[in-house]
Amino acid sequence: MLSFITEKQSCWDRLKAEKRPIFIYGMGDGALKIMSVFNEKGITVSGVFASDDFVRGHSFEGFRVHKLSEVEEMVGDFAVVLAFAAGYQEIVDKIHSIASRHTLYVPDVPVVGRGLFTYEYCLENAERIRAVYDSLADDYSRKVYANILNFKISGKIEYLSAVTTPKAEIYKKIIRPTLNETYVDLGAYNGDTIRELLEFTHGLYHSIYALEPDKKNFKKLAKSVDGMNHVYAFNAAAWCVDTELPFAAKAGRQSAITGSSDTLIAARSVDSILGRRPSTIIKMDVEGFEREAIWGASQNIAHYSPKLMVSLYHRNEDIFELPLLIKSLNPNYKLYIRHQLYIPAWETNLYAVP
Repeated sequence: MLSFITEKQSCWDRLKAEKRPIFIYGMGDGALKIMSVFNEKGITVSGVFASDDFVRGHSFEGFRVHKLSEVEEMVGDFAVVLAFAAGYQEIVDKIHSIASRHTLYVPDVPVVGRGLFTYEYCLENAERIRAVYDSLADDYSRKVYANILNFKISGKIEYLSAVTTPKAEIYKKIIRPTLNETYVDLGAYNGDTIRELLEFTHGLYHSIYALEPDKKNFKKLAKSVDGMNHVYAFNAAAWCVDTELPFAAKAGRQSAITGSSDTLIAARSVDSILGRRPSTIIKMDVEGFEREAIWGASQNIAHYSPKLMVSLYHRNEDIFELPLLIKSLNPNYKLYIRHQLYIPAWETNLYAVP
């Protein structure tokens, strides 16, 4: 049923069978999540290293942080586990250089939520995964989808490099923005994705609605759109209804809704903000709450068929739940999946066009 999934041994099982010393590359939340799984599975960490710019004699989780060159001098042959996300060509090139000299593992851990993405997980959700695969609009989307699934199981970066698409190509061939768009930006950050769209419309648009929940990011967003006509910025999270939600601010892209914060923020639905007005493009990158944001835009999606750009990588289930939800709201959509330059499989997005 899932013949396009060829990787059956998980990255974690491969690591457990690894006979060489295992060194974690990177520090921070990703490394902590990976170390937690290592602890559960009895996988031994031999050490930690970081990029030269970050090594200043400090330690991480009881390990002295080394430079890669130091590890290479101390240990002849070892395996590397990447524990951070890389979205710039220079860093991606560095990671590929390391992979050319050492066996590299890139474990997939969800940005939000729990659980591990394994072949068994795919089998449990085989019908939905197959339904998405069959509903995709072109062969390349099916190749991307298969590669992302195989990457998430195996942690092998060659699956990503084989299906990386430049952002400009996605805009020009799939989104094809006009000069008269009503653009809704959910998770607008500092205005970067508004500027990105306007690059392809020569600065022309009908109107823009931008939601950003983090206060510091919202200040940057407000400054970025100051003086622009018909731009409406909201210091609010995207949600299925208008309400208030607990929120953990991190002053970065990954500020997020949480169940354990004393800080409440406004949350708005797209349908509430727009009323009966149509949108023409909706972008959703809302740190794992895309499902709620889709429901909050369900009337617009069902009645007006705006082009959609939706993140598929925050939760394990996003890769199949979100495309099926959108298709259920509006069966007329053509669904495309593309992966932009990023390791791990972040910036894997769904593009739905009428």
